[in-house]
Amino acid sequence: MTRTRLTIRELNAAYRAGTQTPASVVLDVLSRIGSYADPAVWISRFSDDAIMTRARALTDDPSAKGLPLYGIPFAVKDNIDCLGLATTAACPAFSYKPDRNATVVQNLLDAGAILIGKTNLDQFATGLVGTRSPYGAPRNVFDADYVSGGSSSGSAVAVAAGLVAFSLGTDTAGSGRVPAAFNDIVGLKPTRGIVSMAGVVPACRSLDCVSVFANDSEDAVKVLTAAGGFDAGDAFSRAPQDRQLPKRFRFGVLTKDDFVSDDGEDWRLYRDILATLRSIGGVEVAIDYAPFDAVASLLYGGPWVAERLAAIDGFAAEHESNMEPTVRKIITGARALTAVDVFRGQYQLQTLRREAEAAWEKIDILALPTTPGHPTVAQVMEAPVEANTRLGYYTNFVNLLDYCAIAVPGAFRQSGMPFGITLIAPAFHDMALSALAQRFLAARGLA
Repeated sequence: MTRTRLTIRELNAAYRAGTQTPASVVLDVLSRIGSYADPAVWISRFSDDAIMTRARALTDDPSAKGLPLYGIPFAVKDNIDCLGLATTAACPAFSYKPDRNATVVQNLLDAGAILIGKTNLDQFATGLVGTRSPYGAPRNVFDADYVSGGSSSGSAVAVAAGLVAFSLGTDTAGSGRVPAAFNDIVGLKPTRGIVSMAGVVPACRSLDCVSVFANDSEDAVKVLTAAGGFDAGDAFSRAPQDRQLPKRFRFGVLTKDDFVSDDGEDWRLYRDILATLRSIGGVEVAIDYAPFDAVASLLYGGPWVAERLAAIDGFAAEHESNMEPTVRKIITGARALTAVDVFRGQYQLQTLRREAEAAWEKIDILALPTTPGHPTVAQVMEAPVEANTRLGYYTNFVNLLDYCAIAVPGAFRQSGMPFGITLIAPAFHDMALSALAQRFLAARGLA
């Protein structure tokens, strides 16, 4: 499949050369959006006139040209507040009109970016499939029979389809990584707290983070740099730190016994990708995946699902009938949990964290498949909970253990669907991990 992509690097070059202006780029973007066949990507957009007014203002302002994201069109997942557009979290009955932008959105606007609109998601950011929304299910850019991934479904598709240069999602269980892998783009999941969550509808507030979708790691870092920073208005905010990786890095990999996939060729693709990591200075180390798997199972199988209920408890008590059925079942099922269950879960997590620390004595990063296969829409509809649970096998543990991660494209299956990996490191290695991801993409001929 040939895709038209928008990259920050290419747009910056065009602006410097004078061959494009923000106004001309936005005209092209609006044309692409108007002709794109999938109506489920967007929940709301600013009017064409409003977008053009913003673009012309940037074009006519000489001082704006030095801004880091000057004239770069972007989209925002619709659980993130944007002044002038309702926030729905993909639940019309929950909809409200914010009185200000989320901090992360304001930071990007201040950096010169152009906000196009708000994208679809699995309701209340609960799901990895992209099918749990009353606004429809955004389809995969390569084959509409396959899921786009979620919960940041529309955000990933908007970038992969060339409708915007980058987008914001959120990531609690893998929502910023799974749809990136399914649509062959980069999904950067930062260290929790280094991007403000003020103005973002919580899923699991203690675990949530804003994620970035882009066409390469270099673009994702530019967005993260502009978007992030300590925010006193967010109680979970943390100041970024710059932790480095060694030049000859050790990367943890799965053994064949721990490898899970629905596609028989995935093991071959995974091994081929690992060879690329070795070629750029990596030393491969097999790990015991059991502690990471056990942590992953806690996110939905343990008491942390109660935090999803805490986020919308008052709404859920009065509007259960307005919630998507699978999302309602997951979130309201938390009413059976007790405070005792929560403490037991925390103790179990701490025990597993100690077990996982043993792996980090031998490795600097983890290199895992992003997902164990790629289901069709029909397969998800047939077994919605089971299919979703399976997709979190390699992703659910990351925020619970306070790691950062970046999902990157790697190869294509014979079916024509993409296969990607995720690089994972302890907190605050965001920049070093992203730089390594860009080296990997270059070595694969993908950057």
